[in-house]
Amino acid sequence: MTDIRVSALYCYPIKSCKGVALQQATTDARGIVGDRRMMVVDESGTFISQREVARLALIAPHLNDDGSLTLSAPAMPALTFWPSGRGPARPVRVWRDTCLAVDQGDHVAEWFSTFLDMSVRLVHIADDFVRHVDARYARWPTDQTAFADAYPFLLISQASLNALNARLPTPVPMNRFRPNIVVDGCPPFAEDEWRDFCINGITFSAVKPCARCVVTTIDQETAIASPEPLRTLASFRAKGQKVLFGQNVVADRPGSLRVGDSVTLLSV
Repeated sequence: MTDIRVSALYCYPIKSCKGVALQQATTDARGIVGDRRMMVVDESGTFISQREVARLALIAPHLNDDGSLTLSAPAMPALTFWPSGRGPARPVRVWRDTCLAVDQGDHVAEWFSTFLDMSVRLVHIADDFVRHVDARYARWPTDQTAFADAYPFLLISQASLNALNARLPTPVPMNRFRPNIVVDGCPPFAEDEWRDFCINGITFSAVKPCARCVVTTIDQETAIASPEPLRTLASFRAKGQKVLFGQNVVADRPGSLRVGDSVTLLSV
C-alpha cells in the first residue's frame, strides 16, 4: 500500500505576501490558524493581490512566540505588530464576497503604503464574522474560510510538481502555487481523484480542483513575472478555459497537523 505522508505545511498570514513553512499547525474552521486572516485593501476596501501588485511577494512575515508578527521587505525597516480581529469592523471585498474586517492601524498602513507606493490598509477578518465557502461545493455546514480566494486549504502533491518541472525549461519551487498542505508518496496528480482522506483524525474532503492564475508566473523571490509555468501547465492541465493544479479542500473538524503525518485515503 502506498505510504502517503504530509511533507510540508505552509501558512500565509497576509494574503498574497510570502508564506511561512511550519513543522506543525493547529487548524480551526477557517483552515490553518493564522492563515490568510489578513489582507491588503485599497481605499475602497477591495483586496489587492499579486495579480495587480507583484511587489506583495517581497513582503516576508515572521511569526513570533508572543503572538506578534514581524514583517520585512527590501529597503524597509522591520515592522512588528500584534494582529487583531477584534474592534470596530468595516466591510471589505474579496472577489464577490463582502466581509467584515478590523483595520490594523495607521502605522501598519503607512508601512505598506510606503513599500507598495500606493494608498492601502491592512485588515484582519473580524473574529465573529463567518465567510462560508460556495454552497455548491461545501461538504459540511461549518465549511468556511478567511481571506483565501475561496477555500480553507489547498493541497498539492510533491509528485505533481515534479511532473510539471520535468516539462519546464527551468524548474519552479512549490511556492509558486501557495499550498497549505504538501503530500508525498503518491503518483503525480493522484490528488485529482481523491475525495475523502484522513490526517491525524481530521477528515478532509477535496471539493474542487484549483484553477491557476498569473500569480504562478511571479517569482516569489524577485516579484518578476514570466510566461512559465502557466504556459506549460496549459498544455496538459487545461479543462475548458481553466488550468488546474492542486485541490481545494475542506475539513470536518479542528485539529492539528504535523510534517510526517500519515495520509489515509477514505474514498476516491
